[in-house]
Parts: sequence; structure tokens; C-alpha cells
Amino acid sequence: MSQPMQVEGFFDPKTWTVSYLILDPATRACALVDSVLDYDPKSGRTSHASADRLIERVRALEAKVEWILETHVHADHLSAAPYLKAALGGKIAIGHQVTVVQNVFGQLFNAGPGFARDGSQFDHLFADNAAFSIGRLKARALHTPGHTPACMTYVVEDGAQSAAFVGDTLFMPDYGTARCDFPGGDPRILYRSINRVLSLPPDTRLYMCHDYQPGGRPLAYVSTVAEERRANIHVRDGISEDEFVAMRQQRDATLEMPVLILPSVQVNMRAGHLPEPEANGQRYLKIPIDAL
Repeated sequence: MSQPMQVEGFFDPKTWTVSYLILDPATRACALVDSVLDYDPKSGRTSHASADRLIERVRALEAKVEWILETHVHADHLSAAPYLKAALGGKIAIGHQVTVVQNVFGQLFNAGPGFARDGSQFDHLFADNAAFSIGRLKARALHTPGHTPACMTYVVEDGAQSAAFVGDTLFMPDYGTARCDFPGGDPRILYRSINRVLSLPPDTRLYMCHDYQPGGRPLAYVSTVAEERRANIHVRDGISEDEFVAMRQQRDATLEMPVLILPSVQVNMRAGHLPEPEANGQRYLKIPIDAL
């Protein structure tokens, strides 16, 4: 029998982000999910230590990258997708509703006519329920908005086992769910998206984009549909849509903006590309004053 699919997580403690490598051992084809470009907000410096870990592992496995997947336009870390593509190849992909995010934030940052708002910075835009493959592995892209309008969950199947990469739609059961107070976010829509994910088979493994280690517990970023339905503190079985919306609105009103939201969104809505250099050859990120 052929080896089952292999999933490896790479945790970045500075942004609490988990990036993934999904490997089909039979063909050595792989996909990378939610990569991190290291960024120091104090100095404005970028570096590639997190991305280099992925590159080293792909090369050690003698794998071929077919996809560089983004679950959404992240607001808490910068994507290293273009850096990974230059080193390893593959197509950078996201959900087709990224155009909604580009329109909203293109206006906020006054990105100008040179900034395309049609998603063309990405190599591929997934429609809801679009099928794709990673080697012999069958995969589907599910549109699961609510945290942002463009959020996707990638479901990968290998015979009887399946895995879903849920982005920020869900967290581990002891942390709950994502905030919905960003532009285009909606707790009622998020509740329905979560129910779509939790309608997958009970033993489906769910891979989180973040783990915040509540209470100082050890790192954990893999759950199952059954575990979430039984124990998620925000959306376990028995919690109604109205109850969830009330909780989420009350909780979101207390949250500070993510430290890296302004640099992250500017870069990630461009598929991880930094803004073009200005006349002096220097690249700049904008901070809109009193706009948020």
C-alpha cells in the first residue's frame, strides 16, 4: 500500500502562526499553506528564517511544490509566498473573494491605479467548492467567510482520511473562534461557515492557522470535527447562532487591533509582494492616520 499523506506544521512564536507542508509521498508533490515572512515593526526589516525552514524541509524531502496556498489575507503576519515561489516554484492561490478585500483596503491605503483589484497578483483564485489536486491527493477549496470575506478552508483527502486547513475560521477548542470586526467580517456568516466545516466527517483532522496557548498550555494546533463539536468554547453543539453572534460581538469590542495589521494587509493583498519602490528606490508601507 502507498504511504498516507504527510502533514507537517511549522510554528512561528512571534506571530503564533502555524505554516503547513502537505506531502503526497507517492509522487513527492506538496503544497505549502500560510507561510510567514519575518518582519520587525520597530525597524521595518524583513528576514526569511521562517520561510527558509520550509524551503529546507521541502528540499530534504526531495519534494516538488505545486501550490502555495493562502487561507485568507492575514492581518497578523506577512506572507512569504513570493519568496517561496522564487525558491521552489508552485502557484500562489487564494479564494476568489480576495477582490473584495483588495477593494476595501486598496481604498484605505489609497493604493492608486497601479494596484490591481482583480486578484491578478495571485496565480490562481479558487471558487467555492473548486476541486484541485496535490499529486494524487484530492482537494477542495471551501469558501468559509466571516472572519474576512475571502476566507477559505482547504480539504485534502487521501482514501479514508481527510484533513482541513481552516485558517482563522476555527481555533483549538479551548480558544474558540476568530474575531469578526475587520472590514467585511460578520459573526453570523462565520457561524454558518463554521457549521459547514463541522459538517465534514467527525474524524476529519482540522489544522489551525494559529495557536495562542491559553493558560500557557503546550503548543497544539490539530483538532478534529468531533472534538470541536463536543468542546469548542464558542461553537460546540447546542450553541445557537444568536448566542454565538452576541458572544462574538461582545468579545470583539474588547480586542485591540493586531500589531501587524497595517503592514500585513498591505503586503498580503498583493499576494505577499512588497509595494513597488518609489523614485528613490526605497519601498514604503503606509500608516493611515485616524482612519481605523
